[in-house]
Amino acid sequence: MAISLTPRQQALLKARAHLLEPVVKIGQAGLTEAVRAEVDRSLTAHGLIKVRLGAGDRGARAELSTALSEQTESAAVQMVGRILVLWRPRPDDKPLDTGTTR
Repeated sequence: MAISLTPRQQALLKARAHLLEPVVKIGQAGLTEAVRAEVDRSLTAHGLIKVRLGAGDRGARAELSTALSEQTESAAVQMVGRILVLWRPRPDDKPLDTGTTR
């Protein structure tokens, strides 16, 4: 099941991810089972992660990001160049702020 985010939730997650460093790097071998498992473990531990996508053109990276988010049941928050931000809610996390503060 795909996770859908509102624009406000997406903006909040982008802000949280700004200072993060990539925790998983995908090389020329692409999306292997070991890479998928590592992304899954990182999402379970952190909830919000950055992934560095290796070789390939823009279309190949877009396909890779879609496949990765589907296989890990996460939301692709943002992709800038070769950096992909993924988010999956953890059971102990507070819900994302969706209300206004004004």
